[in-house]
Amino acid sequence: MSRKTHRGIAGLGALLACVTAFGGALASPAAASPTAPPPVSDFKGVNWADPRDNYAHDAVVPSGLSTSDSYATTYAKSTAIIGGFSKLGANTVRLPVNPTSVNGPFWKSYRGAIDAATAKGFKVILGYWEADNAKDGKIDNQASWDQMWARITSAYARNSKVYFEPMNEPFGYTAQEWTDIAAKWVATHGNVPRDRILIGGYKYSEDVKPVCADPRLKGTRLALHNYGFWHTDWTSVDQWKQDFKARIGDCASRTILDEFGASMTTGLDYNGPVNGSNEVAYIQAATDTIRELGLGSVYWPGLRNGDTYSLTTLQGTGTNLSLTVNNQSGLDRLHYAWNQ
Repeated sequence: MSRKTHRGIAGLGALLACVTAFGGALASPAAASPTAPPPVSDFKGVNWADPRDNYAHDAVVPSGLSTSDSYATTYAKSTAIIGGFSKLGANTVRLPVNPTSVNGPFWKSYRGAIDAATAKGFKVILGYWEADNAKDGKIDNQASWDQMWARITSAYARNSKVYFEPMNEPFGYTAQEWTDIAAKWVATHGNVPRDRILIGGYKYSEDVKPVCADPRLKGTRLALHNYGFWHTDWTSVDQWKQDFKARIGDCASRTILDEFGASMTTGLDYNGPVNGSNEVAYIQAATDTIRELGLGSVYWPGLRNGDTYSLTTLQGTGTNLSLTVNNQSGLDRLHYAWNQ
């Protein structure tokens, strides 16, 4: 069963972005970074997701944004929300993209979210989600997908803060099929440094070892997903830690756990004893493993309206937005994972 069941239910570099008095804007290209690539442990982040989940056939729109917003409004809203993520201790945000978002009119304003995040020094991971009317774990339309990535990389290949995840959870492919697709993406986008590419693990991005082992993907980073509801009967922290390590193998130095999460609106104490709670055991194991192995990590979600897993709730109207924390103990565990 797709792990998206829970979500559906739980329903500048060189130039700064310059917003004109008329609400128009110039995008923000950035020169390549002169410094060495950051280790994966420097990715301390949260997902910012569409309230409907990121599976959408129309434009995917992170919570708090709107397709009717101008670039200037999107930039202002995003500056406030990214500021809220920064107060959590995060320095990375993962944002969804799909062909409708990028190839259509929303891209002009959606870039404001990316630009606002990089202007605040955030790393931005852009990941492709397939449409809600497909959800077969495969690229929906090759030509549209190619066009989307061409447009994204044309805009951001030179921005050292922007990272690219060709596909979220490619569960429709065999390991060989997926690594072939990933290798072709890397070869096609040779202007993108390999350390700024995240290749999802096999199936639901749940096993990075086959991707890690492919020499064609050498130098890329690996995206891992793991969720407590995949094994609801597991209440042992050690059992969960063993599971995480089995999915990673000897590839920890390349691995970013860019989706993991649990209930944050039900009052669970993630700092306390497990007391038979699958979710407490899972979160404690996840954060222990992140810290122990030096993994990158991006919590699901930092913000998604209507999701019980959401670490925060969005407050305010217009561009006057802020975030409130839903579970301090959950945030405490993230701080532990992030060595904060």
